[in-house]
Amino acid sequence: METLLRLSRVIDAVSRFFGKTIIWLVLASTLISAANAIARKAFNLSSNAYLEIQWYLFAAVFLLGAGYAFLQNAHVRIDVVAARLSLRTRMLIDIVGIVVFLLPLCWFMIDFSWPVVKAAYESGEMSSNAGGLIRWPAYALVPTGFALLGLQAVSELIKRSAFLMGRGPNPLLNGPHDGHEQAPGEIAEESRK
Repeated sequence: METLLRLSRVIDAVSRFFGKTIIWLVLASTLISAANAIARKAFNLSSNAYLEIQWYLFAAVFLLGAGYAFLQNAHVRIDVVAARLSLRTRMLIDIVGIVVFLLPLCWFMIDFSWPVVKAAYESGEMSSNAGGLIRWPAYALVPTGFALLGLQAVSELIKRSAFLMGRGPNPLLNGPHDGHEQAPGEIAEESRK
C-alpha cells in the first residue's frame, strides 16, 4: 500500500503542477482578449487568430484543470444526499463511481479523440476562418485533459482505498488547505465510521 500511496502523491504533484500552470493560461487569455478588444474598437483591427487562441486557452483551462479540481474536491457533488451518509458509505460510493463511471469515461474519451488529433496533425487541418489557427493543438487538449483526469482518478481511488483500510487520511479533506492534520489513531477511527 505504501508504494501505491507514493504513486498517488506523484500523481497529486502532477495535478498540482497543472493547476498552478493554468492560472497563467487564464492571465494570457485575459490579456489577449483585452488587446483584441482594444485593437478592434480603437484601431478597427481584427484577427480571427486572436479570437481562436482565446478559445484554445479557455479549453485548456477547463480540460487541463479537471484533474486538479478533482484533487481539490472542487468537482460537483450532491452534498445534500452525501451529508446524510456515513463517511465509509461515501468512500464506497466514490470508489464505485471512479471504477464504473469515471475511469471508463476517461478511457473512452482518449480512445475516441486520439484518432481525430492524429488525423488533424497529419493533414495540417486549419480553421475555416480567415487567418485562423491550426486545429490539432486544440484537439489534443481533449485526450490530454482526460488522461490527467484519469490519472487523478487513480490517485483518488488509491487514497479512498487506503482510508477504508485505515492506512491514509480522509481524502475528502483538502489536505494542507484545510488546516487539519490527522493522527494515525484518528485515521483508523474515522475509517470505521
